[in-house]
Amino acid sequence: MGAVIAVANQKGGVAKTTTVHTLAAALVEQGNRVLMVDLDPQACLTYENGINPDDLEATVHDLMLGRVKIADIVIDANGIALVPSSIDLAGSEIHLLTKTGREFVLGRALKPVISDYDYTFIDCAPSLGILTLNGLTAASHVLIPFQAETLSHRAVGQLLETIEDVKAYTNEDLEVLGAVATMFDARTNLGKRTLVEVSETHDIEVLPPPIPRSVKVAEAPERGRSVLTHARRSKSAEAYRQLAEEIVRRT
Repeated sequence: MGAVIAVANQKGGVAKTTTVHTLAAALVEQGNRVLMVDLDPQACLTYENGINPDDLEATVHDLMLGRVKIADIVIDANGIALVPSSIDLAGSEIHLLTKTGREFVLGRALKPVISDYDYTFIDCAPSLGILTLNGLTAASHVLIPFQAETLSHRAVGQLLETIEDVKAYTNEDLEVLGAVATMFDARTNLGKRTLVEVSETHDIEVLPPPIPRSVKVAEAPERGRSVLTHARRSKSAEAYRQLAEEIVRRT
């Protein structure tokens, strides 16, 4: 079975979705079979791949409610398999709160297809609610993107506490791959200091390389593509390729 990587951080604006999309694209470039799961009611990963959720008959919301099987909703997103999301997913969270075994719903739904892919990325919602718990419970690994700034400490620490709870109750085999510094500005002392402080404070490895801040990364989603296609020779694209290679070595 391939690696199932939950990409999580309850703090918004840390390039979590962009990291999922770009790492998936980088791994496909290397010849891997990759599935992306949009587990965020904001459906940013779905939009980032040029897909309008309003045009879809069924999404991950229907999967979580047991209305469809996963094979029925997987779509192609420029050569990457995608389980799309929609705002309806917010209703799934309310529905799941009353269900026994609610943390295991996504993992069970993924089971029939998980062996078809070398890597599955779960783009978790920016919260520590039941949807994120489903992502962490279904995963073999977790990757934590963070912006290299002062407030990163608190968010990373809170998430690591949740991960320990998940390991204790729903997924004892979950491994933390490490953290990824995004929107990194090597010219600032704050950025450099934050990399060291996050690692030392939380005893977590910050995976190389940090992803540099770039307007090219910000431009890519409006074109429905990753920065690997939009600006394939940019520093950010090359950094994500190197990060993908690092993840291959560790999984």
